[in-house]
Amino acid sequence: MEEPRTPRLLDAGDSCLVAEFGASVDRALNAKVQALKHALAKCAVKGIVELVPTYRSLAVYYDPLLLDREELKKRIESACETLDEASQAESRVVTIPVCYGGTFGPDLENVCAYTGLSKEEVIARHTGRDTYCFMLGFTPGFAYLGGMDESLATPRLENPRTLIPAGSVGIAGKQTGIYPIDSPGGWQLIGRTPLAVFDPLRTPPTLVEAGDWVRFEAISESEYEAIRAAAKAGQYTVKIALRKEAA
Repeated sequence: MEEPRTPRLLDAGDSCLVAEFGASVDRALNAKVQALKHALAKCAVKGIVELVPTYRSLAVYYDPLLLDREELKKRIESACETLDEASQAESRVVTIPVCYGGTFGPDLENVCAYTGLSKEEVIARHTGRDTYCFMLGFTPGFAYLGGMDESLATPRLENPRTLIPAGSVGIAGKQTGIYPIDSPGGWQLIGRTPLAVFDPLRTPPTLVEAGDWVRFEAISESEYEAIRAAAKAGQYTVKIALRKEAA
């Protein structure tokens, strides 16, 4: 089924309009969501409070005392006319160092058993392909990453954990992700990053944003400790590159 060229505009209360582009999880569709977000942000429309992208839609929160719904609707429709141009913008590639296996990745063996791959091959395939951040959700800064090598796809745990340490990297189905804070969860944990993926005192607070790409990099335990110490001291620079890709 072909997705619509323009979004459906749905009310979500009296201070939010949702621009829904389709019903599937798709890179091209999500690129439209990101393009609309950037277009509206660039316009700096007075009264728009927050722009929240999801897999297939953009939630536009606004102050109805400053911005009329019909005016916002016109702004969104106008911005959609130039989405093809906006979708050519550069995206960030954020490199996330990860120590795989052991106490950091207690479910690595589960993934090996399910996929039939060795630990070395799982790590090689997980680090061998950049993954795309479709959206943030679940907890602050939790990036839902798509595009992982599908040979690594593994079901969630039957019995979720009540506490997962911040920085844990997991797999659930065809997706991978990083737990930004200590929280419950049921993803298969294969490693952990020493970086603070979410820090409310940092600007911006999230290390990865929707529309970014994430490149995982395997490190040793000694490198993990060194990076963690450097990051806490403010002496570690996260590797960020740029890539340009049409939707």
